[in-house]
Amino acid sequence: RVRSSGVANEERAGAGLSAAGACGDGRVLKLPSTAAASFPRSRGAMAAAGPGLGPGASGTVKTLALVLEDEARRGGSGYCSGDTVSGQVLLELVGPLQLRELRLEAAGRARVAWSESSGAVPGAGTWGVSARAPGPRPRREAEVRYLDIRQSLLRDPPEGEESLILLDGRHEFPFSFQLPQEPLVTSFTGKYGSIQYYVKAILERPAAPDQSVQTELQVISHIDISSPALLTPVLRSQEKMVGCWFFTSGPVSLSAKIERKGYCNGEAIPIYAEIENCSSRLIVPKAAIFQTQTYLASGKTKTFRQMVANVRGNHIASGSTDTWNGKTLKIPPVSPSILDCCIIRVEYSLAVYIHIPGAKKLMIEMPLVIGTIPCIGFSSRNSSITSQFSMDMSWLALTMPEHPEAPPNYADVVSEEEFSRHVPAYPPPIDCEEQLCCPVFAYIQEFRFQPPPLYSEIDPHPTDVEEIQPVSFML
Repeated sequence: RVRSSGVANEERAGAGLSAAGACGDGRVLKLPSTAAASFPRSRGAMAAAGPGLGPGASGTVKTLALVLEDEARRGGSGYCSGDTVSGQVLLELVGPLQLRELRLEAAGRARVAWSESSGAVPGAGTWGVSARAPGPRPRREAEVRYLDIRQSLLRDPPEGEESLILLDGRHEFPFSFQLPQEPLVTSFTGKYGSIQYYVKAILERPAAPDQSVQTELQVISHIDISSPALLTPVLRSQEKMVGCWFFTSGPVSLSAKIERKGYCNGEAIPIYAEIENCSSRLIVPKAAIFQTQTYLASGKTKTFRQMVANVRGNHIASGSTDTWNGKTLKIPPVSPSILDCCIIRVEYSLAVYIHIPGAKKLMIEMPLVIGTIPCIGFSSRNSSITSQFSMDMSWLALTMPEHPEAPPNYADVVSEEEFSRHVPAYPPPIDCEEQLCCPVFAYIQEFRFQPPPLYSEIDPHPTDVEEIQPVSFML
């Protein structure tokens, strides 16, 4: 498919308007349906200006288009460092046209720009109130180049001539160039800057303004999630006392964990958390993914932060607890993390926080890296890594929901009456340590409670009053 084109008639050419088909905001128009991508090879021939085709050659440009061969890569994964970019510049003329040059330019730049807010001057306003200083606000700008390629698509004119004559018809000029082997930064457009790559064809004529057409290159720097640094689990815990001074109502504690640090677009992040509300207020747990854009120019830093996805939990009443046993939060289509540009950084974090009425929220932030190459066989590869990061926290058992819940301890369900029956009437003799192979305190937990009694249909401790209930029979 032809991505961009320009259509110019004789009136536009005389008025000096560009037929590149590029919009003012950088977007590129598509070719009309009559201009197909399968242009035939050039029917005309390039020749120097002769007696019959001198400076009076006044042809017009009907179509100027730039076509990349691999359209799928532009809209999908994009180009990487070292890849070859190839395509054609398509030119359709009405009448012979005198040309000076037809060249191809490929460029890639990271640009940052923003205006600082003017500072306040104390006492400069009415009644001594601070007022803003007059004059223009300072502007911060920075630029880094990653790609700069130029190619000429026409042969040089003969000696003594400054231009060539391109005859009437359709012409196709193939091109090909290789991206640098050095790592290229992923294409990105943000609040105060962008990283953009483009290919541009420029047509120069002796007595007319230049015409150009360009198309954008989507470049991506791949991040493999399978790297050990991105497979490590992330754990955080925090506690907050609700209230002020001595009017405190109790603490609110939060513990959260994710299985790994790296994820890709479209993946769902399972969140494991335990929330305990010992305060007197009704709280709400939430989780969100934040994108932080950091820009650097002239020694100053500008930051822009936005939420890209969120999920909400259930209300937790006073004195209650709640657990997230793998609550999922799906990653929307966002730009991958950009960590290798010196003036633009794009970072992500997963925040698990609690909304507390009348108090500042309790928040835990865990770093995320949005990659491009998903991890294959994560469960088997991460099992050994997770064992290395085990912690002495009871809620970590929530990470294995496939295991059944353990039965309650006998000491937790035994009644006081049953406990009094099994407590020995007399304490053990003082010299019992001589009869044992280790101190007495080692056997305290083992013999604290006797095992539960065997099942029997006869009550070994019948009550004094026997309840008699009438029984009815149906005949």
